[in-house]
Amino acid sequence: MISENIYALTRVTNSSKLQRMEKQMSRRQYFLKVKGWEIRGLRSLTDKIHERIRDISYLDFFYSFTIPKLGKEFDLLRMDEDTVINIELKSGDVSDEKIKKQLAQNRHYLALLGRNIRSYTYISNSERLVRLTNSGRLIESDFDSLCEDIKKMGKCYSDHLEKLFREEELLISPLTDPDKFLRREYFLTSQQSDIKFRIIKNIKDHKGCIQGFTGLPGTGKTLLLYDIAMELTEKQRVCVLHFGSYPEEMMMLNERLKRIDFYHCGRGLRLPDFALYSAVLVDEGHRIQRDTLDELIRNAKMKNIPVIFSYDKESAVAEEERLLSQIESIEEIDGFIQHRLTNRIRMNSELSAFIHDIMVSDIAHRRKEYPSVSVSYACDKEEAAWLLSGYKNEDYIYIRRDEKDADIENASGEIGAGEATCREFEKVVMLIDRDFVYDEKGRLRSRGGYEDESPVRLLFHGLSRAKSKLAVIIVDNEPVFETVLRIVTGE
Repeated sequence: MISENIYALTRVTNSSKLQRMEKQMSRRQYFLKVKGWEIRGLRSLTDKIHERIRDISYLDFFYSFTIPKLGKEFDLLRMDEDTVINIELKSGDVSDEKIKKQLAQNRHYLALLGRNIRSYTYISNSERLVRLTNSGRLIESDFDSLCEDIKKMGKCYSDHLEKLFREEELLISPLTDPDKFLRREYFLTSQQSDIKFRIIKNIKDHKGCIQGFTGLPGTGKTLLLYDIAMELTEKQRVCVLHFGSYPEEMMMLNERLKRIDFYHCGRGLRLPDFALYSAVLVDEGHRIQRDTLDELIRNAKMKNIPVIFSYDKESAVAEEERLLSQIESIEEIDGFIQHRLTNRIRMNSELSAFIHDIMVSDIAHRRKEYPSVSVSYACDKEEAAWLLSGYKNEDYIYIRRDEKDADIENASGEIGAGEATCREFEKVVMLIDRDFVYDEKGRLRSRGGYEDESPVRLLFHGLSRAKSKLAVIIVDNEPVFETVLRIVTGE
């Protein structure tokens, strides 16, 4: 959306006409739902500014802007190259504590822009204006001061505001960007924040010793779990049991986060002494063995220590191809409280739809175009190697499913699907060979047997590591190529 002149906007009093005019002025893709008190409050604020600044060009603001994917909304923003002014609108009595908390949170998000921030709240019923100082105090203010701040600015930023909130800066994984995570240079979506609030509240209220949340790859499970761990360590020590791979980034977190102990949990795990911790957090919980799960729950309940699970359900993968997991056992724990993440934040909707369609091909496709997806065909491994080298020259990360994929030439810099767990990459390329077939229900299946994890499941998780672009090389498998080609061409 672009900025709009709030003086021109508030000359319209009819709510229906105002909504239509606002959509045209802001270039928004949808009609904004505006309540009556919001219109009255915005007009009151606008009139008070106009009394002091007759030049209405100073009244260009971004109205009701929401950061993409994060769901964070701002009532009014005005910015130039050096400064951003944030004004929040309230109608009635709101506690100073709530006002201060909102403005402080807004400042946390706006800090990404690298500009000086001036933060105000206007309560229209009492015509009260308050400001959050740089030191974090909430003080009374007046419109003369606000107008001076506005007049010091240059012309309002005129391009689409979404361009300033780059997704790669907003959305991180602790295991892809450990330094940013340690500096807390990340943001939670409104859904993540809500689940975090409920989990911590349950712990404080001693309700639900055992909790967990699930969601598809890309919904931010790892970030949420580690953020909760950081929050809990403000008072006491916690541990994280990780049942996936144990990359160098996790070793870094273990070394630098002194109040969180990370344990890599493979087969034959000996659980740590829970008496040392105030909470136990379980990452990749769907991989836990049944005997380990039983021991963990028994010890946690005996010592009255809360446990928080993060786990996948893999609903897009054919049931026969899923990892033999303890998801049902976790969800059947007595008193278990489940939360669900539904919004994918690290993968655009195009890639998400493509991955779902490639896993289940017989349903109506969600999209007709996939401009960020590339599909190639190779008759043999030699041709696959040349195609792979081309993608790698374009900075694609090759994620191999298993050792069988490792004998492809030009595969240097590859990473295994297991190693890629909980990590994200801008561009990903993977191979689909003769191990794959579509069954009569249109679900992607493994042609032969497998010892550990199925090729379909590894493919699903590997493809889900992509953030912006995805490439698939189909090797010597005409039937699967025909189906995938039909998906990407919208046939």
